[in-house]
Amino acid sequence: MIFCLHLPNIFIEKPTIMKKTLILLCFFTMSFSHGQVNNDADVKAINKVLKKARIAWSNNDIEGFMDSYWKSDSLAFYGNKGVTYGWENTLDHYLTYYPTAAYTGTLSFKINAVNNIAPDAYYVLGEYHLKREIGNADGIFMLVFKKINGMWKIIADTSV
Repeated sequence: MIFCLHLPNIFIEKPTIMKKTLILLCFFTMSFSHGQVNNDADVKAINKVLKKARIAWSNNDIEGFMDSYWKSDSLAFYGNKGVTYGWENTLDHYLTYYPTAAYTGTLSFKINAVNNIAPDAYYVLGEYHLKREIGNADGIFMLVFKKINGMWKIIADTSV
């Protein structure tokens, strides 16, 4: 679309060789491109990371929960309070908003999709439920996992 905006007359003028070539190029590019295929071993490994994180959270072990995240300043967490960058800042966010077991409660997930987006990356769509003394909480999430040093880590999290 941006390409077309830079060349506005290409689709308005009479058919030209350039226009036909561009259309054929777009057609062949779309024809030969296809999505990545899920690898069962990768999906199982990602589900194992999520299970470990769920158990840690439910045990009020925020640091253990954070083991599933990429320990980097480039980690991105998008939530109701805005964007938080960095592993330490994300840990601080969780410790601030979930200070005790009454706040963390028991975590359960419903995983709706795990899809490969690159040879070493997947996104996970799901729903979460927190059963808590202070009142239950529900929401949705999208996680981006990347295989880093042979381990699947969350590099971006959107949870609302």
